[in-house]
Amino acid sequence: MELATIVKDIHRLNHVLERFERKYGIMSYTFYEVYNNGEEPENDAWVLDFEKWAGLYEVWQDRQQAYDNILQHTRREPSSLYEVVQV
Repeated sequence: MELATIVKDIHRLNHVLERFERKYGIMSYTFYEVYNNGEEPENDAWVLDFEKWAGLYEVWQDRQQAYDNILQHTRREPSSLYEVVQV
């Protein structure tokens, strides 16, 4: 996956995650920690939102890791930031 595509995905996911954070008044990383520990939502109407939110957060984590991996690889190579930036 290209760096530019990963960055676009991260921004798109941030936007969607922000909507959930505003709706439920909690940051995604806090939500995910509680959700991942098996805590059930108080309201049955939240179940689908919580499942979607958790899934999107996992994709966001994967994209963040992919971004970090590309940058780490690039840093090992004798290159500059200008070679990484894609305009």
